Formats: sequence, C-alpha cells, structure tokens
Amino acid sequence: MSRELLVVTHPEATHVVDGLVGGWYDADLTPRGVEQAGRIASALAGSGVDAVVSSTLLRCRRTAEAVGAAVGVEPVLDPDLREQSYGVAEGHPPGTFPWNPPGAGDDPLRHHDGVEGSETRLEAATRVYAAVDRLFAAEHRTTVVVTHGGVATYVVAAFVGMPLGSVGAVSFALTPGSITRLVADAHPGQRRVASLGETGHLGR
Repeated sequence: MSRELLVVTHPEATHVVDGLVGGWYDADLTPRGVEQAGRIASALAGSGVDAVVSSTLLRCRRTAEAVGAAVGVEPVLDPDLREQSYGVAEGHPPGTFPWNPPGAGDDPLRHHDGVEGSETRLEAATRVYAAVDRLFAAEHRTTVVVTHGGVATYVVAAFVGMPLGSVGAVSFALTPGSITRLVADAHPGQRRVASLGETGHLGR
C-alpha cells in the first residue's frame, strides 16, 4: 500500500506580524492566517485523508482543526512536532537576548546559541524524527502533518531516510501555509518528495 504524508506549514501567525521570536511562543493565527487555513482545508478536502496530526501550538492547532473539519477527521496533537525552542527569547523582539550563531568550524547540529532554555538543532530534529517514526507505525494511508516552517525540514528529512547526523546544515524553504506531498511507494519501496512547498492553493 502506498502511503502519503501531506506536510502543512501553519499559515500567517501573529508573532511574525508583530516581529516577535516564535519557537514555542503560543502565537495565534492572524485573520489572514485563518483565511489561509480555510484555503488549505479546501485544497485537502477529497484527498482521502484518514489522519491529521498536529503540533500542540495554537497556530498549528487552529490550522489542523480547519483541515480536520474539511476531511472529517479529528486531529491528534503531538508535542514533538512543535517548532524549535528559542527559550527565554520567545515572545520578545529579536535581539532582546544575546544570541551566538555558529562560527566557522562549529557543528551546526550541536551548536547551542547561548539563549537560556533554547534547543539545539539536534534536540529539535531528534524529537521530530521520533514523531515521523510514530506516524509510520500508525499505518494510515494519507496523513496530514501540521507543523512549523523550521522543523518541517526535519519531517521531510526523516521521511526520505536522511541520517539524523547529516541534517545540521540542511534547510528546505517551506513558506507559511505551504503543502508538501511525500509519498512512500509500496513497490519498489521508495520514499519520494512528490511536491515541495506548494502555495498555489493560497491564491497568491
């Protein structure tokens, strides 16, 4: 049986418009984001979706609820699909707390930015990889995964079998409200990226 993951990045959220650091900060969708969530839901209606799994954060939950209503499936929340944590900087303007980016020769996967309570990319990727493993164990045919633009890269990487240790410098440009289609073919057992970061359904 072929299986699909339809990876949705939440649409426009208040922290972006307000110029605040996101991460685990529980920002809501803007009115425009709510409209975009409706467009995402309409695009996925009739896609044979039999599971909707979402980050626990409000901006994703509201998106997942719109999708779930359109496809007749109750969303399941998974905290491992949350955005990378930026610790005490969350909910504040960038630059409020000192931030140390990785320097030449640093391992970007394991580098810590010096912000209290923040995650390394390795910590974030490890939990996202675990979430993707659980998605496959559930054996649904078509699963919508509602997550964040930052960690969506790890969802794609985990799906295609990219080793965890190699994702430190990897990033896919997945804009808010995008849909990425990942397909696991029963024969010949391949996992492929059928489409990446589609936004045509948003009408822009």
